[in-house]
Amino acid sequence: MAQAALGSAGLHFDELNKLRVLDPDVAQQTAQLREECKAFVDKILEFQKTVGSLIELVDQLAKAAESEKMKAIGARNLLKSIAKQREAQEQQLQALIAEKKMQLERYRIEYETLCKIEADQNEFIDQFIFQK
Repeated sequence: MAQAALGSAGLHFDELNKLRVLDPDVAQQTAQLREECKAFVDKILEFQKTVGSLIELVDQLAKAAESEKMKAIGARNLLKSIAKQREAQEQQLQALIAEKKMQLERYRIEYETLCKIEADQNEFIDQFIFQK
């Protein structure tokens, strides 16, 4: 009866017979909720640490990938440059070959002409010698 009168006034006795303002069931639920909240906050903090380290790792990998990408672009540009240099060198060599072929043809024609002149001069000398 005394507990009912105190209960209607909002006062309760706990298991140690101490006077409490909260109902023991409500106090127990509050304590349990406090523990669950603490566990939840701990899990959230652990999750934040994990996510933070994951973000850091992804950033490092992104930087490494960007660095490798830049190296690959540089290598590709270098290869293109080398290919263009070789193409220019090939064109220069082709032009030199064409020039040397033309020079060879001129020398061949000049040789044939000189051989003809030599033959003509030998014939003239032979005729001159026979006339005397």
